[in-house]
Amino acid sequence: MTSATLLTPARAPRPGGERSGGTTHAAERAYIRVLVVLDTAVLAVAILVGYLARFGDEQPTGSKIPYVVVAPALLLAWLVSLKAMRCYDDRVLGYGADEYRRVSAASMRLAGGIAIAGYIADVGVSRGFLAISFAVGTVGLEVARFAARKRLHRARDRGAGWSRKVLVVGDTAHVLELVHTLRREPYAGYQVVGACIPDALLAPVPQRLGDVPVVGSFRGIPEAATAIGADTVAVTASGELTATRLRRLGWQLEGTGVDLVVAPALTDVAGPRIHTRPVAGLPLIHVEAPEFRGGRKLVKGFVDRFVSFVALLLLSPLLLVIALAIKLGSRGPVLFRQTRVGQGGEEFGVFKFRTMVINADELLAELAARNETDGLMFKMRDDPRVTRVGRLLRKWSLDELPQLVNVLFGQMSLVGPRPPLPSEVARYDGDVARRLLVKPGMTGLWQVSGRSDLSWEDGIRLDLYYVENWSLAADLTILWKTFGAVLNSRGAY
Repeated sequence: MTSATLLTPARAPRPGGERSGGTTHAAERAYIRVLVVLDTAVLAVAILVGYLARFGDEQPTGSKIPYVVVAPALLLAWLVSLKAMRCYDDRVLGYGADEYRRVSAASMRLAGGIAIAGYIADVGVSRGFLAISFAVGTVGLEVARFAARKRLHRARDRGAGWSRKVLVVGDTAHVLELVHTLRREPYAGYQVVGACIPDALLAPVPQRLGDVPVVGSFRGIPEAATAIGADTVAVTASGELTATRLRRLGWQLEGTGVDLVVAPALTDVAGPRIHTRPVAGLPLIHVEAPEFRGGRKLVKGFVDRFVSFVALLLLSPLLLVIALAIKLGSRGPVLFRQTRVGQGGEEFGVFKFRTMVINADELLAELAARNETDGLMFKMRDDPRVTRVGRLLRKWSLDELPQLVNVLFGQMSLVGPRPPLPSEVARYDGDVARRLLVKPGMTGLWQVSGRSDLSWEDGIRLDLYYVENWSLAADLTILWKTFGAVLNSRGAY
């Protein structure tokens, strides 16, 4: 679950006026100005590249409008298109895929509009120039947004950067749960600064829920938001917050510059599975069932096998070098074959390069007391069973490359839950067993979110989230993020 899917915005209008919290608003505007400058620079370079690639040193001919006018006009129209598609809306900046989708949509719509207008008016602008400019510009915009977002995320992880200051409203248990969820991903940009709880729970002395100060009750939510400089009120579940009181709260926040967001009790469900349907004035949330078979699954299986086959061919020299290093580094076989549980509970042998001494299983009982993780897995940062070559392979996840063979055989997928041991599966409860509804993966959300640094609970949560909400687009995103996780060696031991 991510905070982006958790919070459903219901923004109050902002006629003039700034938000509460001038510092946050100034930081937000500064970030948007940086994006405008970046976009302008990228588009200028893209248009120049399109011109040089199409004409080079030649003099353009055939256009009724000189390119000294066409180029700046295209740049201005592109920026207007980005603005019209709300690519600078703070609700989509810094987190989630919507920002990237809007940037691509703005570029494609402008390209289509210019193509139609150019055909009707017959202005004679080179189609090659436009095609190259739009291709380079669209990719450049996405890369620039990605770079700006990563810089913002690093700042937020340090407690700096532009973030929304959030006042959480609801029952104590739900407030604590929402606070925990928002703090689990600080780079999402939701900084909890206070809480409002029902009157019945208030005490005559100042209260705190963990380290979050209780700043008021449901009777004075707008006043509490103003007092602590919050720019967002996040409402979670509470029996006292009826639909009527929630609607009145929205009215009270109108014109204050404070956003109202609602965190439904429905969690760990991705956006594409959620559809809001108004019925008698009530926004009902329709949740589609997870997809475990069908055409998309067939496509996923085909892509898995094709990519694994190509990867094995391209990586064969590296695989031979690793095999030789293992053979020379310690006594024992090159490959390690371990029984794991796959889709539907079917056991199979997963292939890995051997990274431990040959009697590693016998030594496990002696090291059990030094387990550094909770749950059913054994993890130890300085495991004495790991060989010198094995430490290097684990650091860069090279020991997992032979699993491409498992993917080629159809036992695993490129992306999926972590393949569990039979001893782990034997202790699964009903919820955790849902991990077995799909094929395990070489990488997954657990791989790009910390690997061994994750707790058992967080690892299971991420696996179940993937099982319920997988998509081909999400798989591509996870594969892309895997390279970053491997290069940074996060949680690798």
